Amino acid sequence: MRVRVFYHDKCFDGACSASLFTRFHRECIAQGASYEYHGLVHRTGALFDEKDFTGDENVIVDFKYSASPRITWWFDHHLSAFLTPQDQQHFLDCKQNPECGSRKFFDPSYTSCASFLAHIAATHFGFDTAPLAELIYWANIVDGAKYESAKSAVEMAAPAMKLTLIIESTQDPAFIPLLIPLLTELPLAEVLSQPFVAGLLPPLLERHWQSLELIRNRAEERDGTVFFDITDHPLEGYNKFIPYYLYPQATYSISLSKSSFRTKVAVGSNPWTKADPAKMVNLAAVCERYGGGGHARVGAISFPPDRADQARAAAAEIVAELRAKNPQG
Repeated sequence: MRVRVFYHDKCFDGACSASLFTRFHRECIAQGASYEYHGLVHRTGALFDEKDFTGDENVIVDFKYSASPRITWWFDHHLSAFLTPQDQQHFLDCKQNPECGSRKFFDPSYTSCASFLAHIAATHFGFDTAPLAELIYWANIVDGAKYESAKSAVEMAAPAMKLTLIIESTQDPAFIPLLIPLLTELPLAEVLSQPFVAGLLPPLLERHWQSLELIRNRAEERDGTVFFDITDHPLEGYNKFIPYYLYPQATYSISLSKSSFRTKVAVGSNPWTKADPAKMVNLAAVCERYGGGGHARVGAISFPPDRADQARAAAAEIVAELRAKNPQG
């Protein structure tokens, strides 16, 4: 059996979920199957290409729903899991069908997709998740921004955090598919020590500290909201906790950045904020108004690379909205 696993690309939780699915599927569903990995990214236009769904089984983890009849497994935990109401209805109809419904799962109450997938695999299929406790723990920490402090998030002492830096920064399309199987075979420190992984870290750490200084020079904090525009610098990603490292009193951050395939508006909230949770803005709902999505506390919007003006206008509107709704004001 040939299994194609589609996962949220350049995302620690996406890679962990793909690895966890592989081990679960191999141990509980189809021993002897072969696995291929294909990263998915949020962009404008179609997110899926039907021609890619060529496996005997096609799996999507930690990414939006596809109504394609070729998708046999789906796991997600994002509030914005459905591109359209029709997709959501397709999923609800699927859940009424025992064969389809027993392989497609959604629950936005889970911190990480990896932890959700592990729960389903254990409770529905008898999968033993005990050997994967470290991986699931760190998927929750990273995807849920449950770090002890902004200092620990930005200074990245733990192996999982260094792996996250590499995963989010890599430009090699073969790297994450090579990494994925190791995440459930080795402790994370041993994964990090593999020669094809370890050699990538020093220049990325140097760039990380350079990006911190760039954001320090660009960021403006007012009314509990930080904003910065780094579209003129070729950063494919940066540590999303830097704004709170620099401005610990801030509640929200909005940034504009540009990569090879999109102009991105990132919208986040300070995991260590003292603001009243009841007064916090649902950032997924804000991003959905512009065609993006995410979680209640973090989201993003993707525009084509040549639509920087639209991205800048959207960012300005969101900055104004969040500053006006400052829960600490």
